[in-house]
Amino acid sequence: MKNTVLSKLRNLDAYPKVNEDFFTRSLSGGIITLVSSLAILLLVFSEFRLYLHTVTETKLLVDTSRGETFRINFDVTFRAIPCSILSVDAMDISGEQHLDIKHDIIKKRINTNGDVIESKPDGIGAPKIEKPLQRHGGRLEQNETYCGSCFGAEQSDDDCCNSCEEVRDAYRRKGWAMTNADLIDQCKREGFFERIKEQEGEGCNVHGSLEVNRVAGNFHFAPGKTFHQSNIFFDDLMSVHKDSYNISHRINRLAFGEYFPGVVNPLDGGHWTHETSNGMYQYFIKVVPTIYTDIRGRTVKSNQYSVTEHFKDLEYISPNSQPGVFFYYDFSPIKVTFKEEHSSFLHFITNICAVIGGIFTVAGIIDTFVYHGQRRMKKKMEIGKFR
Repeated sequence: MKNTVLSKLRNLDAYPKVNEDFFTRSLSGGIITLVSSLAILLLVFSEFRLYLHTVTETKLLVDTSRGETFRINFDVTFRAIPCSILSVDAMDISGEQHLDIKHDIIKKRINTNGDVIESKPDGIGAPKIEKPLQRHGGRLEQNETYCGSCFGAEQSDDDCCNSCEEVRDAYRRKGWAMTNADLIDQCKREGFFERIKEQEGEGCNVHGSLEVNRVAGNFHFAPGKTFHQSNIFFDDLMSVHKDSYNISHRINRLAFGEYFPGVVNPLDGGHWTHETSNGMYQYFIKVVPTIYTDIRGRTVKSNQYSVTEHFKDLEYISPNSQPGVFFYYDFSPIKVTFKEEHSSFLHFITNICAVIGGIFTVAGIIDTFVYHGQRRMKKKMEIGKFR
């Protein structure tokens, strides 16, 4: 019984053995064996490296997320607009507006050579004069509570404007420009207009972040505070800077969300130079929601984007148009997911077997051709000698 089973197993052998007496070893066979062995080692090592490296699987899905916010990170340099008049505004299609944003924003004054003069969070300095003008028209007296005039822009009898910024905000809410700038005691007291004149010829680097709703909208950098009147946006410092603004700028960084490996922000490092004045530069951005999951399972929710650009020369369009750099963004309905993962071990073993088997097969074919070729050549040479 045992011999019968062993005999059947012996008959299943797909690799019949040849008696050693019939083996013939040759120099060419040794060379081919050595070369094929080196090739196997090289390819096996290459496959092992590929197995250790991660691969990224990409999927496209319909984006169904709603009611979220996202962060816009920016770093923009204006070579000819001083920090004292540069403001950042944001608004979206839901009607939410954020004008003259100051939180999470740092402004750096730069000279014509690009060197930093001063760096600090956005804001205006402290009062310089001890006796400011009161709302009733007189000067601040001892033990009297200060309540500055809003110069006609008060919304109620109890409103006070105790700083230049508060007066500008009151004017903006009314939709007024500061045509009576020389009469505003708070701005004169804080040296606001002197500061604007001192910074003429300087540039400004502004960097920071904005937290906005995840709907279509825009944010922009513009000289002065923006106010809205008759569906048109105006600059509240039109009377202070009657000349035009040079909006030449460089985008050092613009990202919609967190960084993740492989992301390419097309506007990073981009710059645009306008030799003349009075212009509006527009970027139309299509944001693609992206989810990146690394090999450890850590997930980053971010965005990629594409962009087109357009410049409007304000001299040839509406004279009431506002100069500045505008970023209009909208969201793609498609979401991209990237997931890092290793190749399966079975796939790695399959590739190794394919490499070893393929090289041995090809090497055997080459060895057969070489061996039989050498034998034919040898026989022909022997026949030639006998003749």
